[in-house]
Amino acid sequence: MAVTPTPESLLSLSITTHKIPLGCPIFDTFLRGGIPCNSITELVAESGCGKTQFCLQLALSAQLPLNHHGRLSGSSLYIHTEFPFPFRRLQQLCLDSPIGGNSDNIFVHAAHSAEQLLDEMPKIESFLVDSQSRLPIRLIVVDSIAALFRSEFDNTPSDLKQRSSLFFKISGQLKLLAKRFNVAVVVTNQVVDFMGESGSLNGLRIGNLGSLYSSGRRVCPALGIAWANCVNSRLFLSRNEEVIGAEISSENAGDGLCRRTRRRLYVLFAPHLPESSTEFVIRREGVFGVNR
Repeated sequence: MAVTPTPESLLSLSITTHKIPLGCPIFDTFLRGGIPCNSITELVAESGCGKTQFCLQLALSAQLPLNHHGRLSGSSLYIHTEFPFPFRRLQQLCLDSPIGGNSDNIFVHAAHSAEQLLDEMPKIESFLVDSQSRLPIRLIVVDSIAALFRSEFDNTPSDLKQRSSLFFKISGQLKLLAKRFNVAVVVTNQVVDFMGESGSLNGLRIGNLGSLYSSGRRVCPALGIAWANCVNSRLFLSRNEEVIGAEISSENAGDGLCRRTRRRLYVLFAPHLPESSTEFVIRREGVFGVNR
């Protein structure tokens, strides 16, 4: 007879599942220890919000030894799909981040289409098996999943069916790898402008929040409900400008107002986390939570 999990049993995942911390006490408390292994965690945000910064920091944190706050002492496989991999930023973090880490333990691979990524899953599995000469892989990053589907499919019924099929095949393979090798899988996703009405079906893929806003726009995660059903947890990063006063000098161009950017991380859905959010900043040394 099937047993329905209780909220208490789901929250106990935060204790029984290995996690990769972010190396920031505020974030690690907020995430109940970090990003869980054996599942797919999605980071959703517009460009420039910090998705890649989070992923790079996780790749460094995954390297810390097992006896260091329960971390996993592993390497990472970083699959990038659109922009050139940010090697300069990674080297900067290796030098300046309090986490430390070595870029040699981050293995970078490019994928340019959904079909290519799916075809290379057996090679990725073999790479995870063969860990005799390096730290075992503990983190797989796909940055970003949306880029693999951006221009290859039209809005015809046949293309949408093919796209959904690829969603489930890719996520299914990633989940198998996560469970077999005790790996944390992190995928980044983009946002699109919200075009529907309040209370429409779009809300099913938003999760805890009734609406999402970033840079003053109402947005929603790309790839729709089909992809939302493929991930275990979804986190949303927002960025909004806040007016904090007037410029002292009247010579400055613009409207004469002084602004600052405020960023927040939201839990949209996760089996082990309650609805919550926390503010964060991006510095030369990495990504850090802020208590205000």
